[in-house]
Amino acid sequence: MASALTVNAQNALTSGERRAILALGSLYSFRMLGLFMVLPVLGIYAVDMPGATPEKLGIALGAYGLTQACLQLPLGWLSDRIGRLPIVIVGLCLFIAGSLVAAAAETINGIITGRFLQGAGAIAAALTALAADSTRESQRTKAMAVIGASVGLSFVMAIVLGPVIAAGLGLQGVFLVTAALGAVGLVIVLTVLPKNAPKTAAIADGDWAADHVFGGRLPILYASVFLLHGLMMATFLIIPANLVDIFSFAASEHWMIYLLTVVLSIPPALLIMRMGRGGEDPRWALSVAIVSLVGGILIALLAPNLITVGAGLCFMFVGINALEAILPATVTRVAPGRLRGTALGIFATCQFLGIFVGGALAGFILSAGGSEAVAVLASFCALLWLTVLWLRPFTPVIVTVSNE
Repeated sequence: MASALTVNAQNALTSGERRAILALGSLYSFRMLGLFMVLPVLGIYAVDMPGATPEKLGIALGAYGLTQACLQLPLGWLSDRIGRLPIVIVGLCLFIAGSLVAAAAETINGIITGRFLQGAGAIAAALTALAADSTRESQRTKAMAVIGASVGLSFVMAIVLGPVIAAGLGLQGVFLVTAALGAVGLVIVLTVLPKNAPKTAAIADGDWAADHVFGGRLPILYASVFLLHGLMMATFLIIPANLVDIFSFAASEHWMIYLLTVVLSIPPALLIMRMGRGGEDPRWALSVAIVSLVGGILIALLAPNLITVGAGLCFMFVGINALEAILPATVTRVAPGRLRGTALGIFATCQFLGIFVGGALAGFILSAGGSEAVAVLASFCALLWLTVLWLRPFTPVIVTVSNE
């Protein structure tokens, strides 16, 4: 009986873990909500700005991801040395400043400048490392699940709120609301998150080696998040247009199908996350999530009717939600604790590169071969992804770092 109580206590979140997870989930949610709200409205409301061209509109959309990709690694590395909170605070200030610059912009070049500045606040690696630092290893997947769910929820809310805010306040209003959400996140950091960084966040100068952050199975995890976000961008480049052009589904009603499919995807995604938490080898959970992701994308891209599109999106969101939780949790188990921020910086860099490359490549392939060509690319990526994943056993190994 005492043993069972001990096991239950070990499996339960402590009050400190709950506080940190909820605070970090809220911070992620507010920040990503502001970013996602811009996506469905920028191309519509900025098209008539002075200097606007299709190329510059594309740069304005992708600028954030590009600067994020460039700065995730150095800021993740820096967070291992000076602590997570200073990086998060400075990053949020840059994010707020970029939002205000974009809100005040009267030309497309001003929007681009603001978007680049928003991306300079590259705090994803530091936030994920802080979540790992604040939880025990047995509870880490729960923390990543909350964060992943907050990002997914933010996306759905943004699809609804972005067009509504833009209709009432214009593009400037969207950026002002984004700045306000960043300010709320800053308040959370200053008032809720623990001020004292865990000891594992510090590292002695020179205690670094390439095999610490590129050893074991870390490279496949980096490649996985690249493919995940690349495929996501490719899909969302095509599906909204298909809903309007092929199925005559009004753009103002798209939020309905996104909301419904995300809600339906949560229970099976939680089951897959549980698989990933149950043993040392996460390949089975990752494989199920990958098949769900890519299978859903193929169904949605090639669907003959609206109901089939919805089914495909549901499967896709199952894969997205599961992978968003399992992948970073596995990185934190494999990477040495005192280099966790560096490893997560590489991970986040690959994530944002996937966003940039996926969108650009999908646009080129779409113009050359249509949705079917993108479906072929997704199938090839899935086959390659699963093959590399199963090449050898996936047993996370913690690399020890000498303090001498």
